[in-house]
Amino acid sequence: MERKANDKQKAAEKISRPKLIQSFIDIGGRAFSPDATSDSRQAAQREFDDLLERTRTLALIGALSILIRPGSAPPWLRAKLKETLAEIPLRPDGVRSTLEFVFSVHPSSTVRASEAAIPQKRGANITQEALQMASQLIASPAASIAEELWYSAISPQLLVLLDGDDGPELVKTVSYIIGFGILGRKASGAPGTLGWRYLAEPMLSRIRPLPNAPNDGPEVITDEIIDLSKEKVIITFQDLATALHRLFSIVVSHPNPGLCKRLLAPLPLQLWALSSWQSPSLTLKEKICTPASELLKTFLKLVSSPGLLLLLVRNVGYIGGEDPQNPDWVYKETSEGQVQIVATNGITRSGDASHHPTLQEIDQKIPKLLDLITASFSDANISTTFLDLLGRWLKSAGKRRGENVLLKQETDEGDDPMTQLAELRVLQSMMDRFADKLANQPKHILELVGQLLVSPADAPDDDEEVNGVALSLVNMIITVPGFMKSRVDPDVLRIIESSLDKLSRREDADIARTANSLSLLLKHRDEVDAPSGNVSAPTARQIEDRKTYSLARSYLSQSDALPPIKMEGLNLIANLIVSQSPILDIPGILVLMSSLMSDNEDYINLQVIKIFTLLASRHPKSVTTELLDHFVDPKETESVDSRLRFGEALSQVIEWLGETFSGETAQQVGDALLSVAGRRGHRPKTEAKQAREERARQLKNKEALDVWDGDIPDLSDDTTTVSEEAQARNEILSRIVSGWESKRGAEDVRIRTSALSILGNAIETNIAGLGPILVSTAVDLCVNVLQLERDMEHGILRRAAVLLVLSFVRALDAAKQAGKRLGFGLAAQAQDDIVRTLGYIAETDNDGLVQQHARDVIESLQNWQVAGLVPSPGERLGQQQQSSSGLTKLAGLNIDAERSVSLLPGGSTPRPRIEEIE
Repeated sequence: MERKANDKQKAAEKISRPKLIQSFIDIGGRAFSPDATSDSRQAAQREFDDLLERTRTLALIGALSILIRPGSAPPWLRAKLKETLAEIPLRPDGVRSTLEFVFSVHPSSTVRASEAAIPQKRGANITQEALQMASQLIASPAASIAEELWYSAISPQLLVLLDGDDGPELVKTVSYIIGFGILGRKASGAPGTLGWRYLAEPMLSRIRPLPNAPNDGPEVITDEIIDLSKEKVIITFQDLATALHRLFSIVVSHPNPGLCKRLLAPLPLQLWALSSWQSPSLTLKEKICTPASELLKTFLKLVSSPGLLLLLVRNVGYIGGEDPQNPDWVYKETSEGQVQIVATNGITRSGDASHHPTLQEIDQKIPKLLDLITASFSDANISTTFLDLLGRWLKSAGKRRGENVLLKQETDEGDDPMTQLAELRVLQSMMDRFADKLANQPKHILELVGQLLVSPADAPDDDEEVNGVALSLVNMIITVPGFMKSRVDPDVLRIIESSLDKLSRREDADIARTANSLSLLLKHRDEVDAPSGNVSAPTARQIEDRKTYSLARSYLSQSDALPPIKMEGLNLIANLIVSQSPILDIPGILVLMSSLMSDNEDYINLQVIKIFTLLASRHPKSVTTELLDHFVDPKETESVDSRLRFGEALSQVIEWLGETFSGETAQQVGDALLSVAGRRGHRPKTEAKQAREERARQLKNKEALDVWDGDIPDLSDDTTTVSEEAQARNEILSRIVSGWESKRGAEDVRIRTSALSILGNAIETNIAGLGPILVSTAVDLCVNVLQLERDMEHGILRRAAVLLVLSFVRALDAAKQAGKRLGFGLAAQAQDDIVRTLGYIAETDNDGLVQQHARDVIESLQNWQVAGLVPSPGERLGQQQQSSSGLTKLAGLNIDAERSVSLLPGGSTPRPRIEEIE
């Protein structure tokens, strides 16, 4: 019985679309018709709701999207159907079904295979336009639904899709919707808003438990007796790993530095505790430590500040809780090697030492902290943090030397013994690890050293530690290359020299010998490393710009840098270019940007193209040369996709240059594009590679034929029935796509198409800059392409050729409207030849889009010819105004009524004068 019920339900779900549409019209007409009685309307509405309930979501979207078209249903029914369609994402599978429907029907996603530059092997093309539409449909609450109800329904679906069980493409899609559509907007993504509550807090609260945080998982209720003596598990290992994975997916799926900062700002200590876990198991390292480490590094690079570094240093042994001194919860490892969050039940440090780090655990974490500092913080932040720690330690040492009896225990958090000990260990490790970085702040360090060394000659032995640290700092500063005693404050220098002299007479032989050596070195330091000439010191702006440039290059040069880090580095470079910083290395930036163009992230590529355009304003020749070199690819090292991206960058740079695109730069670009678009391009390395692949394919086929002793059987399990028409169409499309690749070493059709498109854009941008020879050669090339390359796989190339002719006509018309004299144009004979060729193409070409383009260009060319009989505004501007009844100049006819009238002698009535004109 159960099986029959399931079969009946499946059959009901598989109602054909026409029947489903008719059912909605019939039932909806009875349910919402203004003429129906209340009793019949209520019964029909229940039937309507039942139809919605048992209809699959994807089929429901398809039917409703047809019914809401004008004329498909009565207005009162269309209004209800629109409301129903807008509420589709609230269904349990509504979000995913909405995404699938948008990607399957959006015009940019359903582009034919012969039109796509990069065809996908499976699924619909997920284009940026379709993604924006899907984001708008899901992220914007329906007008008939309360915002809280909307977000509470779609957020669990979005978070589940982030887990990646349905493929990485869907993870990127959902990350875009969450990151840009919801959390990227102030109204729904700021902390405290509904979007933040239902999407951000469910992830954050599983890493850092907070009271009253929403729970996106089911609450498990059991009848077991709770043992209060056991630790209460707040967050399980699986929930913690899932939250980290979802957070990592949002951060790395698209470069949005602002969102990354907001999401990770509450979690630096928690991420540090998880990433620095000692001796993790393989599972723990993969699911917890590694994603936590990547998230922490990303956040520290985006928000690199001394205060944040000091927070990590002072909490190097953090293991959980809002108050590290008295944590209400901690991260704890289970016997299975997993980490979970458990409540401490209010047990303080004195009550349960297991809830606080030991000195050995702190010592084990310090090397990991130094590695993190090296990878994430600038030299300036490291020096500032070191000075802060040194100042705090100096204050503590001064208290120990100046007060013999402590009368009152201070409550300052810095007086905590474990925290002070951890700071001292980190301070010592930083002196050993970052000596060269700390030497960048000699002035401030020497001032603190002067305070350390101001002590009486008969100081107690307890000051040996202080003196040892002070002498180590003096040695670190004065031995660094480039140190000059003349740049040190004379008062500070006098104190240090006097203190070193006193210490050299101490009874302690080691301290006395070290102080004496440093005193002699300091005395003769400028003589040892005297500068060869007068070198001007860099300005404050140059120093700051150099640091920014170095930081940006470090972000962009790391092969494993996450997208937000790369985007932050690109933003820093763009800001330096806009401010016209003199420290920029233009060739180095061009090489770096070119290396980033191989990245498959659209947002990264768009930002790189923006930087190319910014650089082109001041360095047009260098930028266009760099882009052309990668687009033409004479060494055959770039992939087709990479060359197409460089072509897009070149096209945008040409648009950005505008009328300045002329001279040698325009000539170089035009010649290169013509050579690529022509038929004679030969790529020997590509030809050799194709020959090797063909031999390998033939060898593989031969081995298979030998094994099967005949034809190879089709063992595919695809049971989908395909009509003969669809099968024939698929074969044609497959042949077209395979035909795009270069044959026998010829240039790829897609690259040739891109070259023609860029050249057409250049003609329309500044036809005068290219000159008559390049323009006429380009038009002749297009005519030859239309006449000679008639294969189906060259359809996209012929489309580009037709559109280039259209760009030429537009450029001529724009020049005429602006009153510019180009010195060349389109002769009557050339116009007739072009119209005749396009007319033939419009009737005989095997590509429908080429035919349509040809008709459009013929119409545009004819309109332009007719417009040539009427003077343009630019031509009329220089003419004298005539009376309303007078005769003005006509285009193509040099008639001037005023000039054609001569006065008789004596000023009598003028008479017409007849002139011969051509």
